[in-house]
Amino acid sequence: MRKKNRREFENNNRVNFVAAIIFISGLAAIGQLFHLQIIDYAYYRAAAARQQEANGVMPAKRGKIFIQDERGAAAAAELFPIATNREMATVFARPAEVKEPQKAAESLYAIFNEAKIAADVDRVIAEDELIKDESAEFKAVKRELELKARKERSIADYLSVFAKAGDSYAKIADRVDEDTIKKINELKLSGIDYTLLTQRYYPEKNVASHLTGFVGYAGDKHEGRYGLEGFFDKELAGKDGYVKADRNALGELVVMNDEDYTRAVDGRDLVLTINRSLQFEACGKLREAVNKHGATGGSVIIMEPATGAIIALCAYPDYDPNEYRQVDEMKTFNNPAIFSQYEPGSTFKSITMAAALDQGKVNPASVYDDKGFVMVAGWPKPIKNSDFESFGGHGRTDMTTVLVNSLNTGAIFAMEQIGANTFADYVKKFGFGEKTGIELETEATGNIANLTAKNIKPVSAATASFGQGISVTALQMITAYAAIANGGMLMQPYIVQEIVGAGGENIPTVPKQVRQIITSRTSAILSAMLTNAVEKGHAKQAKVPGYYVAGKTGTAQVANAETKGYSDQTIHSFIGFAPVNNPKFVMLTRLDDPKGERFAETTAVPLFGEIAKFMLNYYQVPQERKD
Repeated sequence: MRKKNRREFENNNRVNFVAAIIFISGLAAIGQLFHLQIIDYAYYRAAAARQQEANGVMPAKRGKIFIQDERGAAAAAELFPIATNREMATVFARPAEVKEPQKAAESLYAIFNEAKIAADVDRVIAEDELIKDESAEFKAVKRELELKARKERSIADYLSVFAKAGDSYAKIADRVDEDTIKKINELKLSGIDYTLLTQRYYPEKNVASHLTGFVGYAGDKHEGRYGLEGFFDKELAGKDGYVKADRNALGELVVMNDEDYTRAVDGRDLVLTINRSLQFEACGKLREAVNKHGATGGSVIIMEPATGAIIALCAYPDYDPNEYRQVDEMKTFNNPAIFSQYEPGSTFKSITMAAALDQGKVNPASVYDDKGFVMVAGWPKPIKNSDFESFGGHGRTDMTTVLVNSLNTGAIFAMEQIGANTFADYVKKFGFGEKTGIELETEATGNIANLTAKNIKPVSAATASFGQGISVTALQMITAYAAIANGGMLMQPYIVQEIVGAGGENIPTVPKQVRQIITSRTSAILSAMLTNAVEKGHAKQAKVPGYYVAGKTGTAQVANAETKGYSDQTIHSFIGFAPVNNPKFVMLTRLDDPKGERFAETTAVPLFGEIAKFMLNYYQVPQERKD
């Protein structure tokens, strides 16, 4: 038997070794296949599905809100969006990738901070009493030093963000428009990037903020807040869709089953009754008046008396709904025209006179003896006219003069002729003490509890007759005056002309008659009396050459909740309509606590006159008189 030589032995070992490796590799492959196909099957199937499937929410487009501009029934109205959707960016930094931090910081400052800081510095210098009388050169130096200091702080803030290399994301700014993004792209700043997202956008900014409200976050969801955005949130939001689809080899979506696809239903659009030209004019004049008289705020409402349509509604202070997060006080979001409750003062005398005239207990020539004050049963102090200290009593006075001179005693006399209960019934018929139903969030009801008690106190009825001891909203007051201008018929105020569906279907608003409060004869008589109040009384600055204007002033004290008396603050208001024979509009102007002027005749009245003149010219209403 031949012995194996050493070479043969080594060759056999190599073969065995290779065979072993092949065997072991085969076992490993089988084991791997077992894991892939049996043990980890569900995991890898899901992973493959994630690559092939595209599941997710298909967001609905939020409906837009439009106002219009037209000069008459024959002219086609042009629509302007005051709430729309716009693709905007969130700009952010990746600190670890910012290669030139100083350049990036200075560039971002120039884009996002420079203009805002300059405007703020100019405002501070203009308001700084300590340098008000300083020279122009001194102010210029002060401005440059302040600008330099603020610039250095802003740049330092950016640099501190870039220094956090461990952070993967740091937001720089949100709601950034397309033009700004172009500037950022041109600079090609390393580590600075942005993401695009469709967001709510308000083109008119502050002008319509109390009408629109805004869209904010409720948790991780968008939700309408305040104004129309809040009231019509469901209609505007629409309904999101859903899709479950596969991707083919080209990456295209393929929906396999109709049940896996739900189409998004876009939100409905709102077309408002608001006239754009009148809104801009009214809001601009209101802002000027508030600043001129140092008032804490104010409101203007303009309504069509025949329909109840609101054609302008402004409140100040206002805000930019695009930047609602920058508002310091939550109360700024509330629309004071519908939310703020106040004692109306002498504008309420028209309501009292309407009731007494309608009951036939007084007429314009009815007289009483005015001593300048009156004592009321159960009340220890005399109730005086506002001019008692300077004028005393007016003697024998008729009802027209009561409105012309705004006499508290005359309002009490008229109320007493019909009695407290009948007076209270008329107050309720005019809509006080309940919401008007306007399509805006946060509407208040007012408070006429003093007149709804089972036994009305004589002093409660007496003070209510001239607008104290009860509270109302500005919208309630203008709606009541609109009824006087509209032949005694109370109309429900509204602000949405039509709701337009995504498919083009329209739901128009039909003007709604609430109730007949006073007769058309009473309406005509009272309108003539209120015309005299403008022609001969405290409201001469409400006159517009070529037209008859009817209206009434009101200067009301503001109640003090702590002392249960009245503070030194006042609310000035005027409500009027024109032309008297065929009113095109009724308007309320109100200023909250104006400084330096005692009565509404020098604050709210001229504001009315300026806007009324613009409106009559805008609508090209034929003149009815020669002045």
